[in-house]
Amino acid sequence: MKNRIVRVIAGIFILTSLFLAIYVNINWLWFTAFVGVNSLQSSITKWCLMDTILEKVFKIRD
Repeated sequence: MKNRIVRVIAGIFILTSLFLAIYVNINWLWFTAFVGVNSLQSSITKWCLMDTILEKVFKIRD
């Protein structure tokens, strides 16, 4: 359940930042890069910041 929520949030962040980069300011692509780097890092280390946030805020565990 938590993995699905993390993927949905990452997708929303990426699409939102792309929209903002097109219509507001190109520098929003840095946020897209941050989400991508965090996804890559979590696949290597098996630790994800969004997992930790979800556990603390919503008490969601796998």
